[in-house]
Amino acid sequence: MTMRRGASFCLLLSLSLVLLGFVQAKPNYKDALAKSLLFFQGQRSGRLPASQRVSWRSDSGLSDGFSAHVDLTGGYYDAGDNVKFNFPMAFTTTMLSWSSLEYGKRMGPELANARAAIRWATDYLLKCATATPGKLYVGVGDPNVDHKCWERPEDMDTARTVYSVSASNPGSDVAGETAAALAAASMVFRKVDSKYSGLLLRTARKVFQFAMQYQGAYSDSIGPAACPFYCSYSGYKDELLWGAAWMFRATNEMSYYKILKSMGADNQPDLFSWDNKYAGAHVLLSRRALLNNDKNFEQFEGAAENFMCRILPNSPYKTTQYTQGGLIYKLPESNLQYVTSITFLLTTYAKYMKSTKHTFNCGNLLVTPNSLLYVAKRQVDYILGENPIGMSYMVGFGPNFPKRIHHRGSSLPSLTSHPQAIGCDGGFQPFFYSANPNPNILTGAIVGGPNQNDGYPDQRSDYSHSEPATYINAAMVGPLSYFAGTLN
Repeated sequence: MTMRRGASFCLLLSLSLVLLGFVQAKPNYKDALAKSLLFFQGQRSGRLPASQRVSWRSDSGLSDGFSAHVDLTGGYYDAGDNVKFNFPMAFTTTMLSWSSLEYGKRMGPELANARAAIRWATDYLLKCATATPGKLYVGVGDPNVDHKCWERPEDMDTARTVYSVSASNPGSDVAGETAAALAAASMVFRKVDSKYSGLLLRTARKVFQFAMQYQGAYSDSIGPAACPFYCSYSGYKDELLWGAAWMFRATNEMSYYKILKSMGADNQPDLFSWDNKYAGAHVLLSRRALLNNDKNFEQFEGAAENFMCRILPNSPYKTTQYTQGGLIYKLPESNLQYVTSITFLLTTYAKYMKSTKHTFNCGNLLVTPNSLLYVAKRQVDYILGENPIGMSYMVGFGPNFPKRIHHRGSSLPSLTSHPQAIGCDGGFQPFFYSANPNPNILTGAIVGGPNQNDGYPDQRSDYSHSEPATYINAAMVGPLSYFAGTLN
């Protein structure tokens, strides 16, 4: 067979990259884990503690909730903006909690930092759930106004509008996710702070009851404050299943078991994200089938394995695209959020399989725990720099990482170096449009990632690739903990 010169060159190049991958020292997963958790300090809203290590950040959002006569200070800015969106923030909290529950023993000294990251969110979510009877606050800051500005969180002068859901304006998705976050976190703190754990679980019960009793999508209730930013595109049934799964895991009560069994495992997507929780719920519930040999959960085990068959690159049922460099590629905007979330599920299901010597089949393909771990490790290593352009997509990790991330606080001078306020429009010139690297390094931030051709332009304006987000990082903590505890 004759091969075109270009094709043979491409083959040689890809072989060289493969060989390079084998001779490179493996990434330092412990260092990456520490940085992935440090990132959350850079996203903090509210009054910062003395233990704050990201020193270029200062207090912000200290009047949040004032317009509604409640205290809604604290929590996290979701990405590179200055808005607190509770829907993705609660998912971030659930994933950090799940990481701590599954991998806490592998985290070493980072477990304390993981708990601190969780508590910064749950303290805020508790306020949102308990400040006003019959209401769940679901966000602070008008995103449509905020997104027209480029200013530090410390200088915010835009409306800090408060959004809520209630019996007449339901939000089962955001309430179901908030209940999941509080329930998962209650298990994280059960042995180290039983009083706090009890408060989290009592609140989770009330919030989940509200989610079930008054069903509806929060996007329909708060409209432009949710869409197009964090619309509940997948509906709210996945959050009810996810919430029930976490309530059951935290309480072992039959009432939650009945709810999740009534929902079944019919909906089987090939991704997992802040919006679509089905695959995560299936893996979480499959734990019961594999580790407890509970036949009542076999439908979820089957759904979890169907998901894996749609991800694995050599599966006959694969519905997942990979870049030439080997990265899972789902969607053009912020693709790494899907990579980290899917990698978490691959790693976690492999962990369950390993403990019971379990295997399954995708058609004629035998899948072992190592089949899943191979793909998971490939994704983690790619993100940490083992890719065609040698770019680490975690800021501050390795010699080559994104320098111009789409993030207000990182791209604008800190209060220490520039004490004068920078107004809504003041940050665009000369900072946003500058080709200079960001003055503040947001250590540990994982950006949206490369395009489908493994390319990354490193431009501040290219938010779909250069913007970090809490939920990208939260899902990466589990896999990093696994490999840090196994391979480093």
